[in-house]
Amino acid sequence: MSRNYRKNYRKKASLKHRIIELVILLVIMIAVSAAGAIYDRYQNENKVMPDGQMTVHFIDVGQGDSILIQCGTHAMLIDAGDNSCGTKVQAYLENKGVAKLDYVIGTHPDSDHIGGLDVIIYKFDCENVMMPDCEKKTNTYRDVISAMKEKNYINTLPEVGKKYKLGDAEFTILAPSKKYEDANNNSISIILQYGDRRFLFTGDAEEEEEQDIVNAGISIDCDVYKAGHHGSRTSSSEELLNAASPAFAVISCGEGNSYGHPHARTLNEFRQRGIQVFRTDEQGTIEAVTDGVTIKWNCSPSETWKTGN
Repeated sequence: MSRNYRKNYRKKASLKHRIIELVILLVIMIAVSAAGAIYDRYQNENKVMPDGQMTVHFIDVGQGDSILIQCGTHAMLIDAGDNSCGTKVQAYLENKGVAKLDYVIGTHPDSDHIGGLDVIIYKFDCENVMMPDCEKKTNTYRDVISAMKEKNYINTLPEVGKKYKLGDAEFTILAPSKKYEDANNNSISIILQYGDRRFLFTGDAEEEEEQDIVNAGISIDCDVYKAGHHGSRTSSSEELLNAASPAFAVISCGEGNSYGHPHARTLNEFRQRGIQVFRTDEQGTIEAVTDGVTIKWNCSPSETWKTGN
């Protein structure tokens, strides 16, 4: 009897151990799965920026434009440099904790503005993609459109006067109000406001579109102006600067570029008006942080007033 009892006991003990092992294995699998889900969710969420502030990053992409705006957990990107800059802009966004973009704006179809956008569209979740009704028969433009189609993104056409929220910030579409022959004059232009501070972005808009912006009846009074068309003499007209009256201008251009950006006329206009200038060709990536009252910069304004070649 005792021998059979021990035999049965060993069987029961062995079965009990197996059940315990299975339970432990199941718990481990559930824990790993949950951890993976949490990681995936974290990966798809933006880093929370400090409360009560907005940061505007003028990313150094050489001869081109790319601007990242962060407000709370919200982010938007205006342009992404040329075709060689996609991975650089991607890395910059990831370094700043960006996992998804509320808005992606391709101001106009020139390659030095939308060249890297296809990479951004492929790599990030983009809630809204906005480009003007202005096609260009280039591989760069086709690459961006292909990326949008592959991600099932629909282009949101700009409507002058329409407002959009970016967390506690808000931006208003200023242009284009019509189709222009020159691609530069089809640039999406916006005024961005956080608290009492305002930023003006006009892409490569030149005098014709600038005049329409001034005549649109929307206030463009601003603190910071992203100089149109990399500081070209064909942009930053007197009419625009009179209406905008910025305290600061940021010029995004490449060091030693062959276009002569920024041009002497533009720099002289800024200097005569007492506008402090920041330049990516001299200072690299420029950051402006505002709490809605003050604006703090990551560098001092340029003092060279040096024109392009």
